[in-house]
Amino acid sequence: MYDRLKGFKDFYPDEMAARREVVDTTEEVARRYGFREIATPALEDVGMYVDKSGEGIVDELYNFTDKGGREVALTPELTPTVARMVVAKQQALSKPIKWFSTRPFWRYEQVQQGRFREFYQTNVDIFGSAEPEADAEILAFAADTLSELGLPASEFEFRVSHRDILGELLRSFDENVDVQEAIRAVDKSEKVDRAEYLGLLADAGLSIEDAEAFDDLLAAGNDDLDALLAEVDRPTLTDAVENLQAVLSAAEDFGVREHCRVSLRTARGLDYYTGVVFECFDTEDRVSRAIFGGGRYDDLIESFGGQPTPAVGVAPGVMNSTLPLLLQEAGVFPEEAVSTDYYVLTVGDTREVAARIARELRAAGNVVETDVSDRSFGAQMGYADSINAETVVIVGEQDLANDEVTVKEMASGDQTTAPVDEFPGDREQPRYEDFA
Repeated sequence: MYDRLKGFKDFYPDEMAARREVVDTTEEVARRYGFREIATPALEDVGMYVDKSGEGIVDELYNFTDKGGREVALTPELTPTVARMVVAKQQALSKPIKWFSTRPFWRYEQVQQGRFREFYQTNVDIFGSAEPEADAEILAFAADTLSELGLPASEFEFRVSHRDILGELLRSFDENVDVQEAIRAVDKSEKVDRAEYLGLLADAGLSIEDAEAFDDLLAAGNDDLDALLAEVDRPTLTDAVENLQAVLSAAEDFGVREHCRVSLRTARGLDYYTGVVFECFDTEDRVSRAIFGGGRYDDLIESFGGQPTPAVGVAPGVMNSTLPLLLQEAGVFPEEAVSTDYYVLTVGDTREVAARIARELRAAGNVVETDVSDRSFGAQMGYADSINAETVVIVGEQDLANDEVTVKEMASGDQTTAPVDEFPGDREQPRYEDFA
C-alpha cells in the first residue's frame, strides 16, 4: 500500500465532476473572448527558470537530470513556456496573439490550504498589444468567469496597481534603491507586521523615515492617483499614472470597472511584471489571501530572444487552489456528484437489444451505461442509483416477448412501457412522460 505524496491530490469521479464544471466554464468564457487553446510540455530546461528568476528558484522546482544528461524541471508556471513559443514563431503569428491553456504545474513549496505542490491553472494571455484595452479585456474575462461560476458581483474585487508607479516612487526617495527587492517587500506588506515590512524596505535601501513616507504615498495614491503627481514630479511616474487611469477607463467601457479598486500595495512579487498588475480578492473575507492574479510582462518575450512584444495575462487556479475554495465557501461550487442520463438494465438474454438501445441513446449525445458485469436485477438497480441515473430502461425477456421495454423515472419511481421498436426512435432524450 503506497501513500499519496505530500502536496499532491487525487480526484475521485464525484470530486472531478465538480472541478470539470469549473474548468469547462472558465475555458468557455475564454473562448467567447477569442482566446485559442494551446498545449504545452510538462518538462522544460531548468536554465529557462534560472535565467528568469535566479539560481534560488531551483530550490522551488521539481528538477532532475534526464537520461540524455539534460537539466530539466517540471514546469512551475506557464509564462516562460508561452514566451518561448511566441519567440519560436513570432513572425508567423497574427497579432494580437490570444492563447489559453489549462494544465497542471509543480512547485516544491510549503503545503497549505488551497496551495498544493501540484496545482492546476487556466492561463489566459494576450501578446502584441500595449493598449489599455488589452489589460481591460483580461480583467473583463476574469470578472465574467467569476460571474459565470456563480459569484455575485459584490463578492469579489480586483485590487489594481502599477509596477512603474511603485518603482518611480521608490526612486524619488533614493535613486540607488533596489527596486525589485523593495517591490517584493511591498508584495509582502499584507502578510507581515508593519515593523517587518518597513525593515524589508530598509534592507532594499530606504531609510526607515523614507520607508514610512513611501508607504504613506501608497495610501494616498489609493484614494487619488493625481495626488501622487502633486507630491512627486517625475515624467515616468506621470506616464505610469496615466496608463493606470487609461486601463481603469477602458475597464469602465468593458463593464468591469465596478470590480476594480486601486491598491498600490498590490505588487505581484515576480520580477517579470512591468506595468499594470492586479489580484482578485473575496470581499466577504471567507478566503483571506488572493484568489488569483495577473498583469503585464512587456519585457519577457524580448528577454527570451524575441522582438519587443507587450504582453498581459491572468491565471486562475481551477482545481485544487483558492478559487475552488472560495466557490465552496460561497456556496456556489458545483455539486460533487456524477450524473448519468440513462442506465440500460438487462434481464436474461437481451444483450443484443439492450446494446442497440444504448448505442442509439449515445449517438444522440446522452451519457449511457449498461451492465458489463452480469449482475442481478437488484444489483443493477442499486448501481443505477449510485451513478445518479435519471432514467432506467429495463430490457427484459418478458418485456421483449411483448415487444416492449420498461422506462423507469428514478426520481419519482414511476415507470411505464414503450414499444421496443420505437425506443428511442427519433427522440433524442425519451423519458417516462413520453410514453405514460
